[in-house]
Amino acid sequence: MPALPAVLLPPTDPTATAEILAATQNWLERAVIGLNLCPFAKSVHVKKQIRYAVTAARTADELLGELEHELQLLADTEPEALDTTLLIHPAVLGDFLDFHFFLAEADALIRNLGFDGVFQIASLHPQYEFAGSDPDDIDNYSNRAPYPTLHLLREASIDRAVAAFPDAADIFERNIETLQKLGHAGWRRLWLDEPGQD
Repeated sequence: MPALPAVLLPPTDPTATAEILAATQNWLERAVIGLNLCPFAKSVHVKKQIRYAVTAARTADELLGELEHELQLLADTEPEALDTTLLIHPAVLGDFLDFHFFLAEADALIRNLGFDGVFQIASLHPQYEFAGSDPDDIDNYSNRAPYPTLHLLREASIDRAVAAFPDAADIFERNIETLQKLGHAGWRRLWLDEPGQD
């Protein structure tokens, strides 16, 4: 990937940032790709078309500014170089309810920037809960990333991926089935370096 501009509010602790990046990439490889929760993720991962943008934003307003910066960067960069961005914001919106309400502001920003139909945001959070679920339901883990994260996606890339994947409409149901078979114990085993241990 070509050199891209830094985030607006870069973290000041390189060791902590490296840990955040490692945890997020580990989650992507072991859960998202390893369990095939998103059949489109492996291709962009292998081609190194994912940007991991860690911001030190501490307020919702700062995060909105960072989001605008990342959306504009995505718009200005060819998909072959940068297809998708994970905007990781460990210092803000740690409470899932606050994060959930922020998503309406994020969607409004997309519209205000004229990017409606161009980009969309998938929400990932360590406390993610689907409506009507209990906090401990294994189903929620399909959207549980190590840190609060806004996943910026190109609509055109989604359309191409769906066209190439005939059962795209069944992904959500298949993910729930995968996670229910795995269970909480199986999910915990994903993070062991020696899978035989528990």
